[in-house]
Amino acid sequence: MNVLIVYAHPEPASFNGALLRTSIETLEQNGHTVAVSDLYANDFEPRITRADFQGKAVNLDVLNIPQEQNNAFETNTLSFDIQREQERLATADLVIFQFPLWWFSMPAILKGWIDRVFSRGFAYAAGRKYDTGLFHGKLAMICTTTGTSADTYAPDGIDGDILTVLWPIHNGIFRYTGFDVLPPFVAYMPGRLDFQERTYLLEKYKEKLLEIDSTPHLFFHPKNDYGPNERLKPGVLARSGVQRNT
Repeated sequence: MNVLIVYAHPEPASFNGALLRTSIETLEQNGHTVAVSDLYANDFEPRITRADFQGKAVNLDVLNIPQEQNNAFETNTLSFDIQREQERLATADLVIFQFPLWWFSMPAILKGWIDRVFSRGFAYAAGRKYDTGLFHGKLAMICTTTGTSADTYAPDGIDGDILTVLWPIHNGIFRYTGFDVLPPFVAYMPGRLDFQERTYLLEKYKEKLLEIDSTPHLFFHPKNDYGPNERLKPGVLARSGVQRNT
């Protein structure tokens, strides 16, 4: 299996760095091919600008990002850094987003990677989303760290259910583009743990990576559960993420 790890942490000596090294070692030892996009180390540009589009602009007066992305993808004129990341993504069977949870979301550099790399034409197109997404058949997973305990991210915790917190990524990025989504690996507050406790978390991550093939995917309602207004049909019990019956 080809694995792409998109890594977003500025400090190699962090626990996120340890998780990254653990994943590379574990996956490679088990016959997988691993590519890493280390966004901070590569000084990845997170901003969309006209420099993303190296060919003739569709509109010089107004920057219509989806329009320019689609045109540049079709004419093979996206900037080199975007094309490099898209090539890695296109060949990946499994994509892992590795990041610390900052302000209930991913670091800005990773969001910028998504904005630029998940471009129109490459990652999404008219009529190609969710069940028919362009990345259908690929797997995706989050590996993240938090600053607070598992209790705070419990369903009744003050920070909210961790799956609810991660819903915009699981559903709005991964599932929207067609990925099947594995349950996340969450290392809760490693900064407050001792060496033995952190070592235990690394071992648990190894175990998770070794069980990828047998791990049930997160549930998302299939297209036929929705009516023409893209709301759950009457009688369909909401079962995924933040959805609920009204």
